[in-house]
Amino acid sequence: MSQTIFTKIINGDIPCHKIYEDDRVLAFLDIHPQMEGHTLVVPKIAVDHIWDLPDDEYQYLMGIVKRLGGHIKQTIGAPRVGVVVEGFGVPHTHVHLIPIYQGEDLKKPQDLTSEPDHSRLAEVAEKLRYNAD
Repeated sequence: MSQTIFTKIINGDIPCHKIYEDDRVLAFLDIHPQMEGHTLVVPKIAVDHIWDLPDDEYQYLMGIVKRLGGHIKQTIGAPRVGVVVEGFGVPHTHVHLIPIYQGEDLKKPQDLTSEPDHSRLAEVAEKLRYNAD
């Protein structure tokens, strides 16, 4: 698989607003969030389709998704955190964790045309930073 924007972020070639990282997974804020706290959880192995992940990598990824989802819910104060895996934007498995207040929030389109507010994203990332220890 060729390098994607996610492999470049994982390798440190492109900066991100990181909230969690270990040797197998990286979680960072989406720069065009649907809702504040919108996080992408990405395995460090480059696999296009989530169903093609080796079983142990899939289970590990989803375990981190579960922990981060609960952390985001508690920290942001949203009644729910939606989980979306659609895989069209970047050909590298990734899970969206989106704080939601009502079901319609998951249908809110991302504004891909405006410049990211990196200072606000940095504040949110600091608030959401997660330490698994």
